[in-house]
Amino acid sequence: MTKPTTLARTAGLLYLVLVVLGTWAELVVRDNVHVPGDPATTAVNIVAHEALFRWGLAADVLMAVVFVLLGLALHRLLHHVDERAATALLVFVSVGAGSILLNLAFHVGALRVATDPAYADSIALLLLDLHGYGYTLGGVFFGLWLLPMGYLALRSALFPRLLGVLLVVGGFAWIADPVIAFALPGAPGLVRDLVSAPTSLAEFGLMLYLLIRGVRPPVPAGSESSSPVESSEGR
Repeated sequence: MTKPTTLARTAGLLYLVLVVLGTWAELVVRDNVHVPGDPATTAVNIVAHEALFRWGLAADVLMAVVFVLLGLALHRLLHHVDERAATALLVFVSVGAGSILLNLAFHVGALRVATDPAYADSIALLLLDLHGYGYTLGGVFFGLWLLPMGYLALRSALFPRLLGVLLVVGGFAWIADPVIAFALPGAPGLVRDLVSAPTSLAEFGLMLYLLIRGVRPPVPAGSESSSPVESSEGR
């Protein structure tokens, strides 16, 4: 049987790989190609960096796969705490990963439009814009999986309670972001930045805790009443 600490650190490593792949694809590849409001330059950039653009697509595909593996690892780690919540976590992760893959159709479309002279340049920009909107909408499921994860962290003794609270807050913040983006399009960018701050704090906190600490060791039977100091260690 796999030890909880091993499972936790495996989940942490998968989380790290997911962050690296997603950040590289979005911030290194698409952000350096996509020029909002300038379809001609966007199309030229895609053609000039076609290989990089294709590797960005591959990174996102792998990210979706790793996301599902992360969900499986966390389900295995926490299913004994609450089977329904752990199953909900896995379902939301799977749907979120599916939305990533579905959204990549716009990435592929932008590549085809820019590299095929039969299409107009402006369509490439439109498709990349749609990909960005798809990422924002996909945030709903990126947030939903954090809610059962936070609940499981609060219910179990494997994680600090503060981390569980942060995960729940981060989950609601993920869901709030697309609502603000589409319901209040004129809102200052600072508003969305402030809303997204809890998500970053929660997710990086979980990733680092899994990687560095793993999980708290189980409390030996009969040791709960040993002393206040001993029973609070690791909190």
